[in-house]
Amino acid sequence: MSTVSLARDVVSAVLLSAGGLFCLLGAVGLLRFPETVSRLHATAKAQTLGLLLILLGTAAQLAWRYAFVLALIALFQLVTVPVTGQIVGRTAYRTNPAVRRGLLHDDLRARVGAEPPAREDEDRPDGDEEADGEPPGEPPEAEH
Repeated sequence: MSTVSLARDVVSAVLLSAGGLFCLLGAVGLLRFPETVSRLHATAKAQTLGLLLILLGTAAQLAWRYAFVLALIALFQLVTVPVTGQIVGRTAYRTNPAVRRGLLHDDLRARVGAEPPAREDEDRPDGDEEADGEPPGEPPEAEH
């Protein structure tokens, strides 16, 4: 085994291991983070970096004629992940008021025409009764 081959094997092993670790961390972030935006950030960033590292590690082991295919895979990943993230983020914004409730400044509301989310303190007029006027804890009366 030559020195060049050994160096290529070591570089490839480091890149493949690091890429696998980033992909694993992205999956853990997907399971651990509580909200859609955080999950989206964890998966998009970590998965993209992980895949690029894996492609670089693979390219170190393959012949140069396969470099074009690996570059196309990397380019496709870099182009599609931000677009997909934008679509999933906007869908979460439109369908889940909890995403909007945590925002300090909502720049997207005017653009997508979303109603501002109701705050919990607005749901209960004086804090002691529920919004429908029934005292908390008592079930509504059944109609006979």
